[in-house]
Amino acid sequence: MSKSWVVVLMGAGLIATVGCASSAKAPPQAPTQPVAATSRARLTPQQEQAVDQAQGETGANGLSIDDAILKLCPAVTPPRFDYDSARLKSSFRDTMASLAECMRSGGLRDKEVLLVGHADIRGEEDYNMSLGGRRAQAVRAALQSFGIEERRVDLTSRGALDAIGTDESGWAKDRRVDIKLKM
Repeated sequence: MSKSWVVVLMGAGLIATVGCASSAKAPPQAPTQPVAATSRARLTPQQEQAVDQAQGETGANGLSIDDAILKLCPAVTPPRFDYDSARLKSSFRDTMASLAECMRSGGLRDKEVLLVGHADIRGEEDYNMSLGGRRAQAVRAALQSFGIEERRVDLTSRGALDAIGTDESGWAKDRRVDIKLKM
């Protein structure tokens, strides 16, 4: 009889444990940042098209390229990376060539840029910071291969601090390097 009570009590305890367990919580999402408004009154039609294209590639949550750079170098589009990779996609070779040309003889002549590496939310914080840094270094190396001096290109990483993606499409937009005009 006492064996039966032990089995009954263990079963009741198991039911209570499973029945009262809280359901899994969704992972926290990073807050979205408001987009700085572009002053379109000062843009040429070609520059407006470049802004629209860049916004289409990065989504409504922000540009990967500073508005100041888009005004000075409208042919530049934001570089993207594959998952868990710091290798610059070959499709962005023309982008890097255009940016380097703009830095050599165009609107960015004698100016410095800041490259900010980003990662999606998958991965540990330290790893994502390191990955963002390696992505920024890859863009700097590409610019150097086109003759841009290292001193004109500063690097930093935000890792996944600004990540907003919740699916593969959003994560792809998080895997980028922002190119900003250094003031």
